[in-house]
Amino acid sequence: MKVAVVGLGMEGNHALHSLLKFGHQVYASDVNEDLNIYVDNFDGRLKVELGRHDWEKINSADAVVVSPSLWKRDIIEKITSKNKIFSKVFPKHRDIFTIGVTGTNGKTTTAFMIRDILKNSGHKVLIGGNAGGGFDGYTRLMLEVTREDYDYLIVEVCDMTLDFSRDNFDFDLVVVTNLGWDHMNVHRTMKQYQKSMYDFIKDKRAVLNKNDELLSSFGDKPFNGDKPCFFDIYTGGLNLIGKYNRQNAAAACKVAEILDIPEKKIKESLASFKPVGGRITELSMDGSRIIIGKTDNVSAVSAVFGETEFDLVILGTPREGEYWRFDIFTEVANFNPQYIILFPGLDDTTSQAKEILRKNDYKGKIKISGDISEITEFISTHHRNYKTIFIGGNGQDKITEIKGVLEEIS
Repeated sequence: MKVAVVGLGMEGNHALHSLLKFGHQVYASDVNEDLNIYVDNFDGRLKVELGRHDWEKINSADAVVVSPSLWKRDIIEKITSKNKIFSKVFPKHRDIFTIGVTGTNGKTTTAFMIRDILKNSGHKVLIGGNAGGGFDGYTRLMLEVTREDYDYLIVEVCDMTLDFSRDNFDFDLVVVTNLGWDHMNVHRTMKQYQKSMYDFIKDKRAVLNKNDELLSSFGDKPFNGDKPCFFDIYTGGLNLIGKYNRQNAAAACKVAEILDIPEKKIKESLASFKPVGGRITELSMDGSRIIIGKTDNVSAVSAVFGETEFDLVILGTPREGEYWRFDIFTEVANFNPQYIILFPGLDDTTSQAKEILRKNDYKGKIKISGDISEITEFISTHHRNYKTIFIGGNGQDKITEIKGVLEEIS
């Protein structure tokens, strides 16, 4: 089948690779000429065009994948047949009971908790979605369900793709973990983010965080379907650290209760649940406690730092234009650890981060390191001087690399 991919951001790039792996012929395009698209041409089945869209090629395709970032733009109107939209050409996923997991933080952990509970209860479950969360993207899910039959489909929905996800999936149940300060280039304000989330869930059965003020206020709003259910804090056995993970577990527990999963299975599954790769976990090294994982926005950092006082903090920096993520350094300065090491997480914005720390009266020592091996060597050599160490911020791949080295050492 000939498939056109319009827009080659993270989601479009994942779609391109998935389509090729499933044997399709792909025309992919983006108006940005500076993208670095590296992929084998799969025996001539791939044509990539940068700097323009060839609408003759796009409209002659059998199906069209449109990047979520372009979903509500005028570009959609240039696709002559809306029945060629990929989710309509490949509609099998709409026949499966679908659980959406969205919000700012905790989506991946919550989604995997739900998956484990359902799998341990004998159900066949497919999980995926948000490419930014480490999955292979929404298109991969729509392709994957054509291979086998599933009882449940769990979709991690990035809060930047609510419109796209609403139109391309039929959600039977939606979990919203929290609304935090992230992706403000899209949401602009928290009030607008709250409104977008309400519009997304108002006609669905929703499971919401009672501890989040922006979500708890939805209890007084009109819903086209059932009134939302609220989760609080899970009090059962759990191997994960932090109140935030107990909220994630409570969300998974509430979903399982709605689906009539026996309480025993829920408790067993959560008690044996292991941290998801790249997410917050804890290591011990000669008595030093190391908390490490993805915390790429100020809400995530606040949740972690609100529970533990850290002596040494190692942070990856965000991309140049992601102004809202630099609030991480203001927040960390307020907690005033003894020592902060900065490393380029997504871009080398370490000088900007250092300036923010100093402007917010951080008095401790600041070191900048561009070498991951230097950071791991420093921790290996000096960890005994610090009772609690935090490693996070932006740059999930680098954080995961640090974690892997420290696991071997510890």
